[in-house]
Amino acid sequence: MTSHSSLAAKASAFRDLHHGAEMLVLPNAWDAVSAKLVEAAGFRAIATSSAGVAFALGYPDGERISRAEMFAAVERIARATHLPVSADLEHGYGDGAKNAANLARELIAAGAIGLNLEDGTGHGARPFKEIGQQVEEIQTIREAGSKAGVAVVINARTDVYWEGKGTPEERFSDTVKRCVAYRDAGADCLFVPGLRDAQTIAALVREVAAPLNVLAGPGVPPLAELERLGVRRVSFGSGLMRACLGYLRGLLIGIKASANSESIFQNAASYEELNNLFANRA
Repeated sequence: MTSHSSLAAKASAFRDLHHGAEMLVLPNAWDAVSAKLVEAAGFRAIATSSAGVAFALGYPDGERISRAEMFAAVERIARATHLPVSADLEHGYGDGAKNAANLARELIAAGAIGLNLEDGTGHGARPFKEIGQQVEEIQTIREAGSKAGVAVVINARTDVYWEGKGTPEERFSDTVKRCVAYRDAGADCLFVPGLRDAQTIAALVREVAAPLNVLAGPGVPPLAELERLGVRRVSFGSGLMRACLGYLRGLLIGIKASANSESIFQNAASYEELNNLFANRA
C-alpha cells in the first residue's frame, strides 16, 4: 500500500503540472496495461476514463458500474504505475457531504491523488446538480483530503456545453458562473467538455482565471493551439480506448473477410515488451 506521504508528494507534483511551462497533456487509461503504456511513452501523469473502465468491465457509462468495481479498477491502475493518477469518479456515486468525504477517503485508499467530479446528473428532469450542492461536495473533498494528509487535486467538471442546450450566450454565462463557484470552493482545475470553438475557449480562460481542462476530440483545436489559447490541461476521455477498439474491429473484419492473420502483427506490441512492463511491478 502506498504511504500517505508518497501520495501527498504525488498530489503536490500533479497540482504543479497545471501551472508549469507546458500544458498538461493527460492520456486516459482504463486498465493496468494501458496505464503502463502511458507511463512508458513518457507522460507525466495518468487520468482514468470512467467510460473506458465501464466498457472494459461490461457496463455502459454513466455510473452503471458499481462504486466498488470502479475503485477496484482505479486501485489496479494506481498500483501499476509510479505516476500520479487522477480518477474519473463521474457524479460521485451518491450525493451530499458525507458521500463526498467517503469518496475522498476511498480515492486515497485506492492510491489515486486526484479526481473528476461532474455536476451533470444524467437525468433529463434534473440534468445538473445545484451549484450549492457541487460547491459543498468540492469543499468536503478538500477538507477530507487535508485531514488524511493528501491535498487531493480536484478537477471540477461542468456539463453545460456537453448538454448543448440554451443559446451560446446562456451556455457561456452559466459555465462561467459554475466554474467560478467551483474554483472558489477549492477546485484546482475546471473541466468543460464539449468546448470546440477557439474564441469561446479563449474567453473562458480569461473569465475563469484558473486552470482550464478541455476534452480533445473531433472539431477541437489541436494541442498546440489549445496551449496558445491558455488551456492548461487536455484529456482524452474514452477516446484512446475507442481508437484501440476501432482498430481491433478493423482487424477482425479483415480476418473475417480474407482469412489472413498476418495484418494482426504489423503494429502489434511484442509479447516480451508487454510482459516486461510488469516484470518489476510498481
